[in-house]
Amino acid sequence: MGHPNPPLTMRGKLILSQREVVDKRPVAHVAKELGISRQCAHRWVRRYRERGEAGL
Repeated sequence: MGHPNPPLTMRGKLILSQREVVDKRPVAHVAKELGISRQCAHRWVRRYRERGEAGL
């Protein structure tokens, strides 16, 4: 079961992860742009690195 009011959609999580992994931008900067916490952003990036899109 997901969060009842997710801050980002699946597409948003993918954009965040790709900006960090592909564009090599700092997670803190991307998180601030998208209006989420650094901790949350780090969690999604880790999942993306481990499992790809399926991890999000």
